[in-house]
Amino acid sequence: MARPCAGDAESCHEGRRLRIVVIGSGFGGLAAGIRLRAQGHEVTIVEKLGQPGGRAAVFVQDGFTFDAGPTIVTAPWLIDQLFALAGRSASDYVTLVPLSPFYQVRFEDGTVFPCTGRDHETETQIRRLNPADVDGFRRFSAAADEVFDAAMPLIDQPFHTLPRMLRQVPALARVRAWRSVARMVSRYVSDERVRQVLSFHPLLIGGNPFEASSIYALIHSLEKRWGVWYAMGGTGALVQALATLFKETGGLLRLKAEAREILIDDRTGRATGVRLVSGEVLQADAVVSNADFAHTYLTLVPARARKVNTDARVRRRRQAMSLVVIYFGTDRRYPDLAHHEILMGPRYRGLLEDIFRRRHLAEDFSLYLHRPTATDPSLAPDGCDAWYVLSPVPNLGGNVDWEVTIDRYRDAIVRYLEARYLPNLSQHIVTERRVDPRYFRDSLNSHLGSAFSVEPTLTQSAWFRPHNVSEDVPNLFLVGAGTHPGAGIPGVLSSGKIVADLIGRAG
Repeated sequence: MARPCAGDAESCHEGRRLRIVVIGSGFGGLAAGIRLRAQGHEVTIVEKLGQPGGRAAVFVQDGFTFDAGPTIVTAPWLIDQLFALAGRSASDYVTLVPLSPFYQVRFEDGTVFPCTGRDHETETQIRRLNPADVDGFRRFSAAADEVFDAAMPLIDQPFHTLPRMLRQVPALARVRAWRSVARMVSRYVSDERVRQVLSFHPLLIGGNPFEASSIYALIHSLEKRWGVWYAMGGTGALVQALATLFKETGGLLRLKAEAREILIDDRTGRATGVRLVSGEVLQADAVVSNADFAHTYLTLVPARARKVNTDARVRRRRQAMSLVVIYFGTDRRYPDLAHHEILMGPRYRGLLEDIFRRRHLAEDFSLYLHRPTATDPSLAPDGCDAWYVLSPVPNLGGNVDWEVTIDRYRDAIVRYLEARYLPNLSQHIVTERRVDPRYFRDSLNSHLGSAFSVEPTLTQSAWFRPHNVSEDVPNLFLVGAGTHPGAGIPGVLSSGKIVADLIGRAG
């Protein structure tokens, strides 16, 4: 078989060679950059931070390594594709290992539900809680497979025109995409704990299970078919692998180079380049923004150039929840805890309504506890564990004063962990840092401090989601969590493919 284009030959691309500036080096920006290099374009990625990754940055302190962003890797073939474009193998750059269990879900009553993706083991766990739900689980699993088969092929297809959307309406209607994930699950099983185990997945991409379309039930089938993976060295190792690939194929990655403005020619309405905060101007034939969707339009594109994505329209978009994340290292190990732990609090729907609708910071919480040293001890000194604990919280559209709230909230979480899961935790924390919604706003330029950009509701999905090509600026393209198909590593990698394909056809 012929070696795929490595991106350094102009003849690799059927059209003309373009100068392309990519704003942001998150997974979406890196994926777009790698694919555009494979087409033979001249590509420069500019990144505000001092390291690549965007939301997937890495914090290193006191001998501990913490992934600041996503830690759950699914659909590994999407990663393999990027390396194959350059005639390389992903395994030469990063080591992915499968996890089992994928997660352990823990409830206030002491129930522990390991999620392995193996139906017979899942049925055993459900039978222990409510035997009557075993048959319901089987029917739910079949329904989720049907959703997967209908929706997964669309993950890397553009939805920037209404006709494209209308062609998919029959398939989406067939799987009743207007239902929420929680409503779909409740149709099949009755035990509240089983319902939570089968419906929490939209939270991983910033969605409310009671409002996110049942399309997102495909995550259940995706994990079951392809597993949940971990990149040895942390998600940051995967970011570095992609950044290395991009640079090896001739791409230019510039760190500490924040974009201030996308330059627009008033005569043609087209982007001509990017002005950096330093004042430097980078000329471009096309611009790809991996910046937050709202930041792209509200800050980077001048208002005079936005007849469709006006300030009012952009601000009307519902933003996803934010997060409080506490990163900490302990001078002892806690071997009873898995790599991924989902700690369900005393309320489910009520807590989600507080977060998403009331934008109220509740006294209780549900948590995601990440212990990567269960798989990879290299992230901490010998005999130690590296952790983060994540709490979904309202975005900055609410009235929480984090300046005065964060210490109290942090202490409440640590007390909860100490009382239920991590004995004597306070005595064993040797290093710590934390982020709250202000971090997402100030460091990542995310509107209202949303950790996932635009909320994934039915009316903000597919054609209704921000488009991958701007309606206002024809050579401005958008990738990342706030665009189609959405947040999560598979989603943002796929957005990079969509944009590269659009540019490739136009070029």
